[in-house]
Amino acid sequence: MSTDPTIVRIGEAVRRAHQGEREAARAVFAEIWAQIGGDAGDPLHRCTLAHAMADVQDDVREELAWDQRALTAAALLTDDRLAEAGVALPAAGLFPSLHLNLSECYRKLGELDLAREHLRRARATIGALGDDAYGRLIRDGLERVAGALAAEPEQAHPV
Repeated sequence: MSTDPTIVRIGEAVRRAHQGEREAARAVFAEIWAQIGGDAGDPLHRCTLAHAMADVQDDVREELAWDQRALTAAALLTDDRLAEAGVALPAAGLFPSLHLNLSECYRKLGELDLAREHLRRARATIGALGDDAYGRLIRDGLERVAGALAAEPEQAHPV
């Protein structure tokens, strides 16, 4: 459990989203985003918020944009910064979920090559997660997206 007040507020908004209050959660996320300085804010806050904000979007292109923000911010994080905020996950443990989400967005948009690339990246980083509930959740998500992508035809590549 994080002791960082911004992470706690983001978590509270996530709970609202899970209770079906997506619009209210989106409003809280937008308020926090402005308070943290948006794309110039602390990478941990940006990553956490953007990852959660993506989940409450109704438009897949908006979801993709937030997932991309989360990935960009995650690349700047260190294990020390996460530990300082009371986050037990190592920085490398963020990438499987982030790439999984990007893979799903690209799949929904019909960008199958990009979807497969992010699925590959998610699989390449899955070893950073343990065999706990979170790790199993992400592994199950990888299998679900892999199955959906396997059902899609291969994209033709221009010559």
